[in-house]
Parts: sequence; structure tokens; C-alpha cells
Amino acid sequence: MVSISSAFDSGAIEIDRIDAQADRVDCALRIRRDSQADFTQWFHFRLQGASRRHCSLRFVNAGACTYPDGWDGYRAVASYDHVNWFRVPTTYRDGVLAIEFTPERDSVYFAYFEPYSWERHLQLLGRAETSPRARIVRLGTTPDGRDFDAIEFVRTATSGARRPQVWLIARQHPGETMAEWFVEGWVERLIDESDPVARALLERADVRVVPNMNPDGAVRGNLRTSATGANLNREWLAPSMDRSPEVYLVRERMEQTGVDLFIDAHGDEALPYNFVAGSEMLPDFKESQRVAQAAFVAALKTASPDFQDRYGYAAGKYSTDALKLASKWVGHRFGCLSLTLEMPFKDNADWPDERVGWNGARSKRLGEAALVAVLGHVAASRA
Repeated sequence: MVSISSAFDSGAIEIDRIDAQADRVDCALRIRRDSQADFTQWFHFRLQGASRRHCSLRFVNAGACTYPDGWDGYRAVASYDHVNWFRVPTTYRDGVLAIEFTPERDSVYFAYFEPYSWERHLQLLGRAETSPRARIVRLGTTPDGRDFDAIEFVRTATSGARRPQVWLIARQHPGETMAEWFVEGWVERLIDESDPVARALLERADVRVVPNMNPDGAVRGNLRTSATGANLNREWLAPSMDRSPEVYLVRERMEQTGVDLFIDAHGDEALPYNFVAGSEMLPDFKESQRVAQAAFVAALKTASPDFQDRYGYAAGKYSTDALKLASKWVGHRFGCLSLTLEMPFKDNADWPDERVGWNGARSKRLGEAALVAVLGHVAASRA
């Protein structure tokens, strides 16, 4: 019997029809909207019983999704073991996204991008907890009752001088799972006691990381919103404990620590590149911020050929409501280098990989490389 299910961590799909024949399976599916909002793009489901039959999986409402331009050149990901993911033939035509694939095994998963599970999140916290360099700080509780945690790498300044404060957050938009893969690379390098970049950085600065800003939305299988229906990256100007406690609690912690460098990791549906967006549209954007941003971009380009600055967002893209966004609010509030880092849902067009496209492992390596640029910024600011 052929079946489709999504009753698991980050699962999301709606089934219109399954037509199973001896040699093929035709499915009409709908990409489900976020649990408390009208954003529509994320899918994650399991197909069973179709081994060695040609499967045509058609997402009939793809043209009405939040980012239809993101389907051009896009290929879905699939996995037999829910661990190793690969790209599958995908087309977009006349508002319908179609996967054409013949599975070799009886059970196969499909997703919008390689998932990052809640269990893996807890395992990452566990690895950090066992490091003498890190501690887990419980910031609060999410609306669905999950622990909301940060990983902090903090030392007491021996001279009594204030140490630079580096912040990284990820997955404000929970379907942008590449962001937490990026965090994993960052954190694992910091807890590697033999890594000279990590040692040098932690000698000079404190580092605070929120691996998943939106645990509820992630587990619910949402693309962009939380359990309350909030788009957290539009809540930074005036968050509340009722609607956006995740942002409220992180802002509260930032006010306690200060911020000297901030990175907010995301994924972009349309652009097949890795890039950053800064805060240069703000009226109080300082020359020191411009210089620091240019130096950081140059350093990250050197550290990782996967990063580039030819393609990205126009500087004025978010001018109207800029201070509602995390990197703009932080750049304004603390006058620091404050960046949104974007990774692709598709592939990196500069260094394409036909088998996996841009994926979790590549996001993780970019996270590792980013610490070189962070070290350069901290060293320059203390020179």
C-alpha cells in the first residue's frame, strides 16, 4: 500500500490524491501553510510503498506559495535514512512544482531543504555542555513549553577591561534549517580545544549563540513563523512576552551583555549564493560600521570561496521597517557591526554540487570559516 505521512518533527504536507498503479505512483499534494499564519513554502514528508515505481509528486499550489520565484532552478531533497540527503529531479511549470523520481527502497523522505531536527539541536547543546569552554543558559520557555537556550563562551577579563561581545542567532524563520547547520559548524569549532582560531578568539572575546530562535515553529513544520504566528524577524522593535517571547528574551540578554558583533543566520529562497546584508540603510549608520562591514566581508571571502559579495540584496530593500529586523535593530541600538547572513535553498551557483546542492554539511563548513572573519574583526577592534 502506498502512503504519505508527515506526523513527525517538522513534518508538513497536505494530500489531495494518491493514484498507485503497478508501475507508477501519481500524487497531487499541497504545501501546507504555517500553523498560525499564511506563509507557505516548507514541506517535509515520508512516502512508503512505492519502491521501484516511478513517482510523480505534484505540488499543485506551488504557484500560490509565499516565494514562487524560489521554485525556478530549485530541486527538492530526498533521503532513505533521514540522515543522508540528496537532490532529486524537480521542475516548476504553470504554477505546479513536480518531483519525478523512482525510489530504490520502500521508504523515502522528501523535504524543502535538509532538516535540522529538535533532537539534533538537543545533541548540539549536549556537546557544548560537556565542553569546559561553554555553558548552557536557559533564557526562558517558548509558547509551546520548550526550553529556550543559549550557548555562552564567557571568560572573566583578567585586566578588568570589558571584553568584546559576539552574538550569533539562527532560525528566526524555522524552515531556514541551513542556519542551524551553520551554527553547528561555529559551535563545534569553538569547543575544539586544538583549534587555534577558536583559542585565539575566546582569548579576546565572549561569544553567545542562540542556535534556534524559533523551536516551536521548527517542530511544527513552519517556514517563517512561531507558535503564536509571529514572524520573529519583524518583532525586534517592540517584542512582547505574549506574541514574541523569543525575541523579547534575547533582547533582554543583549541589554545585559552589550553587543560588538552580531550575525543573524538565514536562508534565501531565490538567490543561489551566500551573502550578507548590513545596516547601511539606517540614518545613523556610522563610518566605523561601514569599514568593519567591508573588512568582515573581505575576510570571509578569503576564508571560504563559498562566500561572495557580487550578488545580494539592494541596500534599501528593508528601509521602510528596518528597525523591526534583528540585524538593523541591533546595529542601531549598539552601533556595532551587525549582519544578516543568507544561504541558499538551492545550490551555490559559484561552486555547484549536482548531487546534494547547497546542504547541511556545506552550511556547517561556512559556519566554521566565518569564525576566521570574526577573529579578524575582534582583533582589529582591539588593536
